[in-house]
Amino acid sequence: MGSVFYVLIALLIGTNLNAFALMGIDKRRAEKHRWRIPERTLFLSALLFGGLGAVLGMRVFRHKTKHWYFAVGMPVILLAQLALLGFLLKEFVL
Repeated sequence: MGSVFYVLIALLIGTNLNAFALMGIDKRRAEKHRWRIPERTLFLSALLFGGLGAVLGMRVFRHKTKHWYFAVGMPVILLAQLALLGFLLKEFVL
């Protein structure tokens, strides 16, 4: 496991922290009736391998859980990312 592995792990952690934070920021802005983060941005943060952070952010902040496209879409994105990660680990690491 070379330095590329550690860089990828750091990027995954950062991307997931970003997706988590965006959910929290958007929830706070919604409560204060302020300018909101576009839904497109929230989905993009999940698609850029921040699926876990987005799903956790939805649960922790109780945000966007009543919107079916978030309640279904975010977990589907996470599952697809986990499947891809499993495939990559199987093919290139194990």
